[in-house]
Formats: sequence, structure tokens, C-alpha cells
Amino acid sequence: MKSLAKIEKRMAEESAAPLYMRLQRAIRAAIEENVWSPNDVLPAERELAGRFSLSRVTVRKAIDGLVDEGILTRRQGAGTFVASRVEKSFAQLSSFTEDMRARGRTVRSEWLNRSQGAVTPTESLMFGLSPGTPVYRFNRIRYADESPMAIEYSTIPAFCLKSINAVKTSLYAALEENGCRPARALQRLRAVNFTREQAELIGTPEGAAGLLIERRGFAGDGRTVEITQSYYRGDAYDFVAELSLAK
Repeated sequence: MKSLAKIEKRMAEESAAPLYMRLQRAIRAAIEENVWSPNDVLPAERELAGRFSLSRVTVRKAIDGLVDEGILTRRQGAGTFVASRVEKSFAQLSSFTEDMRARGRTVRSEWLNRSQGAVTPTESLMFGLSPGTPVYRFNRIRYADESPMAIEYSTIPAFCLKSINAVKTSLYAALEENGCRPARALQRLRAVNFTREQAELIGTPEGAAGLLIERRGFAGDGRTVEITQSYYRGDAYDFVAELSLAK
């Protein structure tokens, strides 16, 4: 394959680096140069090991590093693929689950916290609720095709959900079941750098670039039903918006 020949050539040019790092850099360069495109499947580890005279352990270490970076993604039973950056419309109100499933990706969550409490003074003002009103707090890591994509912190008034366990995969699906799905939202996007703790959770280097989306969702009757902070991987997401001339 032409792509493997290019990788072999690049590996030979970096003879001083460890073998797994040489392979890792060569694959990364091949993707950046569009030798492999998003959603292309990589040759099997056995094939790469045989072609470059490497051990399976060395190949796996190189691949694991690229998966951790979000450059590659593993799909159970299908192989290892070049990850595709997700384009998220900033003008469309949809959930993470809906966005990923629309792209044919498998979604799951790793729960970090699921608890019940009372609104804080700041939340009381944002929700327009009386002090002491019960709320549910959800904190989880969102995955697509086993790649960590975002860390999510959500606060929901307790009356918006049937129970704290109503949220399975999609928060918006659970809210919709109870007639409280947001019909509109205010969102703020800003650049952040991941802290050490956040980086460990999402599989990026400490200080890596991320995108913070702060969302306040409103039901059709105007009630605030959601306050969410989502920290997205900067290497996996593009947020786009359609603009028109002001009149």
C-alpha cells in the first residue's frame, strides 16, 4: 500500500527516536497530510507489525497513544479508524447523544457524580427558584466510539425529571419524557486549557486546549430547566454557526 510506504519512509527519517514513537509520528503525519482521511480504517496491528518488523506490543503502544489523543478511534469488532472531527452547529439545540448517533457513532457515559441537593444562591437566581428547592446534579464523561469527547456538569430542577435515575444515556430524552425538554437555550463558548484533573479524565495532556460551553436551557413555557457546563476536547470538535447580514 502506498500509505504504508510513506509511513515506512518517515520512520526511517527519525531513526533516533524510540520505535513506537517513530510509528506514532509517522501515522500522525500521514493523517495530517490526508494520506488517510477521517473514518478510514487502519491496517490491523498484525499487518503493521509484519510490514515494519515491529512487535505487536510496540504497534499497540503507538496506536494506544493516538487513540488517547483522539486522532484514532477503536470500534469494537470493526477495527481502528481515523477519527473524524465533529462539526456541531451552534444554532441547533440538540443533545450530545443526538449529535453522535446522527453521525453513526456509539455513545456512552461514565458517571462521576449523580446526586441530589438544594439550589445554591447563584443557581436560585439563574433558575428563578426559591432557596432550598431540590435539584439533581449530574457529572459525567461523554464517549463516542469509546473515545472520551467531553466532561459534562449539569444541574436540573428535581421537578423536571421523574427521578434522579431517569437519566440513562441522554439527559434531553429524560427531560422530554417529563415534558421539560429545553425548547431554546442561551450558550456561551470560550477557550480553556484542561487542568491536570480534567486532562486525566478526558485523556489529553495537561494544559491541552479545550472548549467550554455554558448552556442555560428554557422549556417552552419559559422556565429555566437546565444549567450545563460542558468541556469539549479542542482536537475533536468544531463549532460552526450560520450568520446573516443584520437588518
